[in-house]
Amino acid sequence: MTAIADFFRAHQTLWQSIMLVFTTVVTFVVAFFALRLEKKAAKRLKGMRDNINLRFVESIARFIVIFLAIQFVVMSSPLTQNFGRVLFQGTTVIAAIAGFAAQPVIADLICGLMLSATKPFDIGNRIELDDGTAGIVKDITMRHVTLQDIDTVVRIIPNSKLNGMKITNMSYQAQTRSVHFRFHVAYNADVEQAKAVIARAVADSPWSIPGGPDAAEGAYSPVYFIAYADSSLVLATTVYYNPGTRTEVLKDDVNTRVRRALEAAGIEIPYNYVNVVLNDSRKG
Repeated sequence: MTAIADFFRAHQTLWQSIMLVFTTVVTFVVAFFALRLEKKAAKRLKGMRDNINLRFVESIARFIVIFLAIQFVVMSSPLTQNFGRVLFQGTTVIAAIAGFAAQPVIADLICGLMLSATKPFDIGNRIELDDGTAGIVKDITMRHVTLQDIDTVVRIIPNSKLNGMKITNMSYQAQTRSVHFRFHVAYNADVEQAKAVIARAVADSPWSIPGGPDAAEGAYSPVYFIAYADSSLVLATTVYYNPGTRTEVLKDDVNTRVRRALEAAGIEIPYNYVNVVLNDSRKG
């Protein structure tokens, strides 16, 4: 043992290198389990209520754990302490932070904090931006917001860009969302029958839910005869649905069901047509 100790004293750099490797392994194992615990705690909280604040705090917590682990490793060994002091202490750090403040990473972080504080949208809300981008909010991190579009299309939007845009929220602080539908039937159609057919088709959709003036009694929104068009009668209704449902899915299902129901009931769905009369000026 004495010989081994003498060897390491004679080769101090080697010993410090071994200790640095050991400290790094232990620290990151601890950090790994800390992140696992954080993930489990966040999952439990999400089960009670998943919102934009929780997602953003979770992202910040991961960053802090990783940052502290790196700082501890760097400052624990004489081989890296000088580098750590330059990196984490004194005016150098202030200068580094000031330099990074103008960078997109810090801008995204600050804008993420602002979005989390003001909450113009929440997880599960459908939003539309002024450039036409739309989707359901799935996640927010320190750097970006994730929007789920049709099918598997996912849009990743930096927080700094999102914070500077006009946001239209289709379900702001609401338990339900809604879409207005207009259906055209022929002039000779039985209006009351057509209204009943449309109402039944909407209620049969697995995506629609009760809504409107009698929602408390479990009733769906009524169907109204609202206008005369050039070649049809216009019937309209508002369909309500849960915030997590994609609007495209609901529209597809309701439109398909109403079309099939009207056809099955023998109610014509008209289309615009033009009669062209030709005048032959050669005939007297």
